[in-house]
Amino acid sequence: MPHYRTLIAVGTLLAVTACQGADAPEETPSPATTGDAALAPCGRECLEGFVDRYLDAMIAHDPSQVPLADDFVMTENGQRLPVGDALWKTMVGKGTYRLFATDVDAGQVAFIGTIREEANNNPEGAANSLALRLKVEDRRISEAEALVIRGGGSAANLEAMGAPHAVYTTEVPVEERMPRDELIRVADMYFAGMERNDGMGEYPFTDDCERVENGDVTTNQPTPPDETRPDPATANMYSDQWSCLEQFESGLIHFVWRIRDRRYVAVDAERGLVFSFVFFDHALGEDRTYSVPGGRVVTAGPIDPWTWQIAELFRIENGLIRRIEAVLTRAPYGMDSGWSRWEDSISSEIQDATGL
Repeated sequence: MPHYRTLIAVGTLLAVTACQGADAPEETPSPATTGDAALAPCGRECLEGFVDRYLDAMIAHDPSQVPLADDFVMTENGQRLPVGDALWKTMVGKGTYRLFATDVDAGQVAFIGTIREEANNNPEGAANSLALRLKVEDRRISEAEALVIRGGGSAANLEAMGAPHAVYTTEVPVEERMPRDELIRVADMYFAGMERNDGMGEYPFTDDCERVENGDVTTNQPTPPDETRPDPATANMYSDQWSCLEQFESGLIHFVWRIRDRRYVAVDAERGLVFSFVFFDHALGEDRTYSVPGGRVVTAGPIDPWTWQIAELFRIENGLIRRIEAVLTRAPYGMDSGWSRWEDSISSEIQDATGL
């Protein structure tokens, strides 16, 4: 892929001048700058500022507008691409929905938001959803991982919500904050409990747990006036009218056969957030038929090979999952993230991708 060292060097003075505040993202200091503070890691505002700088550079279709490391690597929807390609050519604007998980210790920031891409006969572009991870080292972006959800109403749903739930920006009291590895462990219990779900596992949900997928609330929905609330004891498919716990205890998510390439890319202990990229493979053939609690035999799930590529964010409080937010799109069956060895991409084991 091309490098932009010359262009970046020319733009250094302008970029530094434009960044105000001690915590603003800035170019690598010149050789005349000395002291440890010159290369101090980004704080929260700095890392989140890099997201905006990266998005703005894509809107301008100009990688020289953001400081990229010489060995910069980027993927979009699981494919490694040269800088300046794909979304760099099609993005025309930012949307209004913005949700961050900021891992200051790891120098990584993850983002779920809305963007606009080129569209025929629409000068404002088409609204799409984006999950983005950036790794920042020495005030330069060394990695960018993007998942774009195009069409299907995801962006419209997110923007209709207005803003992310307030819990995502609420600090956890210092005395209640959990260690990084514990936050990841609890988040992974969600995937472990969903994979080949049998209704018999340990499901760490708060009573008011809620899940949102592509902007749709998929738990605790009210029962329509002309309908009867589905009974987990007799239903053949889980219902969005049920709570998080009822869905898992029903055993009716068993058709999610494999949840793999479980990469945990940002842990924000201050806010109790864990951000992950994963893939859901669905059961095929005879595996679509299974028993649920009580002994009933159910056949469910897509008939054809089906994989969801997903970015999923968890808010965890006192060891329990309170809120889940995901954006997802269908991917070729069995594909991987572009960041894992094949052995890891097919595994259901935890991958701590924060580097800590």
